Amino acid sequence: MAIDAVPPLIAAQLNYIVTHAPFSVKVENMCSGCKNTGLLDRFSLVIPFCLDFIKWDVMYNAVYPLAAPDVIFGAEDETFRPYHAVSDASDSKSLKNPLTDWNNRDPTSLFTLVLQLRELYKAYQKKRVEQVDDDRLKFEISTMLSREGIEMSLSSNIDKPEEVKFAVPLLDLDLNKMVAGSTWRHPQKIYLQVIYPVGRKYSSAPSAPRLKLVSSPELKAVFSIDDFRLPAWLDGMCMAEYLPTLEEMLESQIKDAVASIESRRKLIMALAPLFGRPVEADPLFCRKATFLSSSGVFTFLVHVAIPLQFPKQQPSLMLQSSQHFNSQGLPIKSPVTTEYPWSPRWETSDMAERIFDFIVEECLNFKKYCNESMLQNR
Repeated sequence: MAIDAVPPLIAAQLNYIVTHAPFSVKVENMCSGCKNTGLLDRFSLVIPFCLDFIKWDVMYNAVYPLAAPDVIFGAEDETFRPYHAVSDASDSKSLKNPLTDWNNRDPTSLFTLVLQLRELYKAYQKKRVEQVDDDRLKFEISTMLSREGIEMSLSSNIDKPEEVKFAVPLLDLDLNKMVAGSTWRHPQKIYLQVIYPVGRKYSSAPSAPRLKLVSSPELKAVFSIDDFRLPAWLDGMCMAEYLPTLEEMLESQIKDAVASIESRRKLIMALAPLFGRPVEADPLFCRKATFLSSSGVFTFLVHVAIPLQFPKQQPSLMLQSSQHFNSQGLPIKSPVTTEYPWSPRWETSDMAERIFDFIVEECLNFKKYCNESMLQNR
């Protein structure tokens, strides 16, 4: 639907929370609560929490645009009544309910409300976890209390047994600053997801929890968590023992990954004197570059994709003709290849020369391949 169907006051608040929230907020299921006006005054907010998402429905009333909205939580959180709990708490005076003094003309109103509700929801889930009758969980929580930013949640479903999930932030590093020139809007984070099944009795040798490394999506352009091997969980180990080893390994590999950006940049710069200035290149992460080259009258593009593990892994190469097209009118391309001489111990200039020498020979085979493909398409 058109954006102008959203009342201006609501649109301003939605725009503010999407652009200013310290986490990624998605707006879904916009609809109208009044058939006569057709104005979109109801929607769902999808908010990240504990490496998962919670969805809250927000209902304004376009007929009474200055009234505070209603917020409806998920069916699984029917016992979450944030401001009932606050009214009984000792700090109730310091925590003000924004809905009691709602100012719909203030574009930050919804932003303030959602941030406060998320903090209250975090405390609500922590209290639920602490009430679980499980000795092992109680011990694990006591060993992690000093770590900041931990989120936890209790998952209970009819179809499967109860389990407790932890989202443990790792590394006290400003990853945004480590990558020079990064334009990431949100702080880049790496978490360890820890999932414990809920039991009733303490075991002298409990099984290892389910572990998974999770990062911000944008960080995958620098560091692949899928290629990181988690250290083994030893019998009788607890999280307080496991985390220091994990963080030491992780910090070392992330620093190597950041250093690899400069190594990739040097390779692109070393290729430029041989192929000419790239017609396209990734200026931030230096993951790829494209050069215009020729052999006689045959002109073609050389696509160079440089892996995150460079120089341990060599770049992949693909040629694309500027003069030959298939039956769909698309440029003919060669298969991606890494079948050329390579050693991670070579100087960058030697790597560039080996790539150039390979292309000098391979372009003749590629030209023949293009001509044969054209004949088959006739």
